[in-house]
Amino acid sequence: MAEGGLFHSCHGYNARMNATQTRPLPIGVFDSGVGGLTVLKALREALPAEDLMYLGDTARLPYGTKSPASISRYACQATRHLQQQGIKLLVVACNTASAVALDALREQMAPLPVIGVVEPGATAAVGTRPGASHLVLATEATVRLGAYRHAIAARDPGATVRELACEMLVSLAEEGWTTGDIATAVIRRYLGLLPEEARAPDSIILGCTHFPLLRDAIAEVVAPGTMIVDSASTTAQAASTMLDDLGLRSDKPAGGLRLFATDGASRFARVGGRFLGESLDASDITLVDL
Repeated sequence: MAEGGLFHSCHGYNARMNATQTRPLPIGVFDSGVGGLTVLKALREALPAEDLMYLGDTARLPYGTKSPASISRYACQATRHLQQQGIKLLVVACNTASAVALDALREQMAPLPVIGVVEPGATAAVGTRPGASHLVLATEATVRLGAYRHAIAARDPGATVRELACEMLVSLAEEGWTTGDIATAVIRRYLGLLPEEARAPDSIILGCTHFPLLRDAIAEVVAPGTMIVDSASTTAQAASTMLDDLGLRSDKPAGGLRLFATDGASRFARVGGRFLGESLDASDITLVDL
């Protein structure tokens, strides 16, 4: 585990707590599995003084095969555990949950602020230029939900958005095959499914939390000058801005980390270490029953 170690839970957040009381609380990060650890890594880099608490609902992944009602129910159950631990901000590091359950989570967590991964990514993409062309690389579930398409259209009605389901990139990320001939060949094959005029967009949005691990391989394949939007880093930037706006940024010298999962601590540690960028042991993961 990184410097800062584990930290003890604080009192829960509520509307009567002032900034001084709330500032020491951790940031809660939720995902259906280990992919959201890329968001956690970006948060640690952007906010090194913050305590972080991560929960992966590994017993019920993937969320993308579930009905919207089940996704909302699972997300609310999982994040309630973080809420009970005591957090000052919830980051929904799951594209499917961000697309389906963000309103339900904001209602449940109120007045706790809640950030998803879709809106920051869409905002960064439309910053390229008005009426730009955007390509979203995502999972089948995120493409089916059209979350990025709707978010970009709301910010720039003149933009062109194409979405491409790239399920095999999830497997490459989890296997650690993120560079080299195999990774670039798979990416080229996916991009080859697009019409030729769509293969050089102004921006490519990494619409799955697994895909930042493949950023270098994607950059090697796409046209020079294409902006690659990483939903992990853009979400971390949004969280940093929100903490500043609310006066909730921690003033500690270094933050700690707690990791929770609902199943498979050993696999979580093995695969999750690649996403977090450091070695994890099963003993670093606390299993919880929701």
